[in-house]
Amino acid sequence: MANTILVGAQWGDEGKGKIIDVLAERSDLIVRTAGGNNAGHTVFIGPKKFVLHLVPSGILWPDKRCVIGNGVVIDPLSLVEEIAMLEAAGVTVAGKLFVSETAHLVLPYHRLLDEQRELRKGKHKIGTTKRGIGPAYGDKAARVGLRMVDLINPPRFEALLRQRLAENNQVLKAFGAKPLSFAKVHAAYRAAGDRLQPFVTSTVVLLHEATQRGAAVLFEGAQGTFLDIDHGTYPFVTSSNTTAGGACTGSGVPPNRMDRVVGVMKAYTTRVGEGPFPTENAEIADLLHGMGREFGATTGRPRRCGWADSVVTRHATMVNGIDTLAVTNVDGLDTLETLKICIGYRRGTETLSHVPCDLEVLAACEPVYAEFPGWRTPTDGIREWKKLPAKCRAYLRALAELSNAKLGIVSVGPARDQTIHL
Repeated sequence: MANTILVGAQWGDEGKGKIIDVLAERSDLIVRTAGGNNAGHTVFIGPKKFVLHLVPSGILWPDKRCVIGNGVVIDPLSLVEEIAMLEAAGVTVAGKLFVSETAHLVLPYHRLLDEQRELRKGKHKIGTTKRGIGPAYGDKAARVGLRMVDLINPPRFEALLRQRLAENNQVLKAFGAKPLSFAKVHAAYRAAGDRLQPFVTSTVVLLHEATQRGAAVLFEGAQGTFLDIDHGTYPFVTSSNTTAGGACTGSGVPPNRMDRVVGVMKAYTTRVGEGPFPTENAEIADLLHGMGREFGATTGRPRRCGWADSVVTRHATMVNGIDTLAVTNVDGLDTLETLKICIGYRRGTETLSHVPCDLEVLAACEPVYAEFPGWRTPTDGIREWKKLPAKCRAYLRALAELSNAKLGIVSVGPARDQTIHL
């Protein structure tokens, strides 16, 4: 398989973990390039359910190498726990996982600052996971962050942590929060550094050598296009570049080594957290929540749900250069008599065909819908495109055509074999 960038085409939670797992079978390396343990990828291997937050889901294949790239922010304690979980489940991690020496660290003061800032926003909160991701990226941009290469150098880490903790304790006091104990933080992170040291390496060189040999690399996206710090519904976004360009900066692999972009979208739309959501629909949310679907892998929060929005996915195709689409959760719509796809936004007398950057404009937009007949029959047992109901195929074709991309994969359930390749 060619070098492939996989991105979310909506607001995250599109089912990327399942599609990554499917595509990983034909890849040699799987690379996580952005985000932190605020993201969650859920993968089912037979009866076993794995929820991964930092380790690429390709780790579940026995012969794949996995990389956590320089664009990721790593909570070392969380990563140690995740490795332990995998090993307890019989998954080999040693010799298969490689962690960038230049990936930045998430530290306890980042989590506390994240929490305090959310509390002070009140009704204007962003809806973060309070995992410290934004403050960690903030330190990276301010050039005061600590990196994995610092963590595995005990004298340097001690000196840098002492300095950063003293400064951040003053900020925490100003917020009215309790200061952190240097001794406790240092002991916990030093132990994590010792555990992670064998995994840390120059992943840029590793990936360069692999691509020179002709290895097939899959770049694993986190979150979705509209949570991108530059291209999303700012400020209701994450703190990294979740779009296709982030795969290059977050891994050190140049653009001319990339061959295709796969966009993952649900057959409907969801988002977690605050911010405008034009096609949000309580009836769809009640249906999906009643089926036990659409609860966050990281937080367990119920996701906001709505009809499919081709204005959003068309914009995602434009920003990411999406070649093919993987449409997931098709079986979630099996019982509906009528389905809707948003084909434009109405604002007064004007109809918009793109997502406006001004959130006040977006919040004032009313969706313009095209209606499609439902298929009203189960699809979760179907394994061939031609055996899908004709009305289901028509709906999926419309999603792809309205998104300006080709339909490549249809997922009718969480299992590996519930996947239809076109």
